[in-house]
Amino acid sequence: MSGSLWLKPGATRDGLPQIPRQRATDAPRGSHAPPSPGHLAADPLDELADRLDALAATAVHPDEIAAILESDGMTDDHIRLVYGRADSFALAEDLYARTERRHPAPEPPAAGPWHTGLAGCLLRGLVFALPGLAYVLGAPLLSGPGRYGLPPGTVPLFAGAVTGWVWNQALAHRAYTWLGLGDRAAAVRALVTGAPAGALAGAAVAVAAAGPGERPAALFGAGQALYLAAATVLLVLGRERALLVALSPLAGAVPAFRHDLPEPLRVALLLLSLAATTGFAALVLWSTRGPGGLARGRGGPPLARSLPYGLFGLGSGLLVLYAGADAVIALTLSMGPAEWLLHRFRAAGLARLRLLTTADEFRRAVTGTLARCLGGYLAVLLVLTTAAALLWPGAAAVTAPRIASLLLVGAVLWLGLLLQAFGGVAKAAVVCLLAAAAQGLAQAFAPAAGPLAAGAAAAALCVLTCVLLVRPTAHRV
Repeated sequence: MSGSLWLKPGATRDGLPQIPRQRATDAPRGSHAPPSPGHLAADPLDELADRLDALAATAVHPDEIAAILESDGMTDDHIRLVYGRADSFALAEDLYARTERRHPAPEPPAAGPWHTGLAGCLLRGLVFALPGLAYVLGAPLLSGPGRYGLPPGTVPLFAGAVTGWVWNQALAHRAYTWLGLGDRAAAVRALVTGAPAGALAGAAVAVAAAGPGERPAALFGAGQALYLAAATVLLVLGRERALLVALSPLAGAVPAFRHDLPEPLRVALLLLSLAATTGFAALVLWSTRGPGGLARGRGGPPLARSLPYGLFGLGSGLLVLYAGADAVIALTLSMGPAEWLLHRFRAAGLARLRLLTTADEFRRAVTGTLARCLGGYLAVLLVLTTAAALLWPGAAAVTAPRIASLLLVGAVLWLGLLLQAFGGVAKAAVVCLLAAAAQGLAQAFAPAAGPLAAGAAAAALCVLTCVLLVRPTAHRV
């Protein structure tokens, strides 16, 4: 009977440890003699507690033990029959109550997978922001009649960018999934096939969306699509420094803030940076292809699982665009510190699992860490927003309502990225898309209501984050 209630040897579900199997048929031959008179049979719960002692001792809530029981295939019928408890949760509470809490000391920070250097994250923030200088150099190309109340050339550029955000976010998720499985060749193969397809799709959409007189803007949008695909390859494979070198010609845009540069020079700087980015991406893919050619993957995760990441990229990108040029620079530069603080939050959660003994202590500690990390990010964003408004030509005036609106958008982005890191990307995508739609309607009909959309989205993400991430099971790796 018990053979149908347990997993096969060595199997696990959802990465949870398997409870050691114990069947009646596992006993040695000759050990089936009846117990002597007066001998009490062993309590099955005592035996289960002994087998789960190491796992139960490190749990900070009975739900962790219940998850282990259920993942090992132990049904409620089996629990009622063998252990006399109503279900897995009642059995987990008994095991939790009779096991002394024993938490090992936290590992040194350098050994943890969620510890990362601040310098590396700042470098990523820089390479996120530098492409903004391309729009300064390419401003003369964005010509033609404006449509839908937007500046000239905006429609094809915007259409190509949106396509690239959705495609490359989903592609990056799939490649990162392969890297997480330890199959770098399959990740490279996904990038080899996905990056050119994304560049072609973005360029095609930009050209198709161009109207009369917007052909230069369509060409700029096609180059933008090619850049997004190549940059995705370099960032996923950890080649941030190569991308920084490729973007260095865009520094020639700095004099364009005050002086009118010749159009041939502008185009040359753009093409040089684009060629360098594309060339580095191709070189990296070629050098990591493996000795036997690009390996075929084992199927990998379903393609539909990457879709929420693309939708989150769409929603967050739209929110950033609505913020204005100077705010875009501040928000993209802030992504470096944002990434570092996300790592700090995840590492702190893992450390609390090893140190704290009750769920209430864990909940309070995680809530405090969340507040500090979010507050630190908003403080950095405030400094960057003020600096960008002072330095960017034609930037909007720094006012309290504008600062509050940008900080709300920043809170939405950081909390959305946090939920994405913990597997809640679908919830973050829905909130960001709704907020972006509300921002778009506000821009068209009631500009003063724009901050309300960002504020509602920030509040919703705060609630989701507090509900999901204060649970100890959310931080298990």
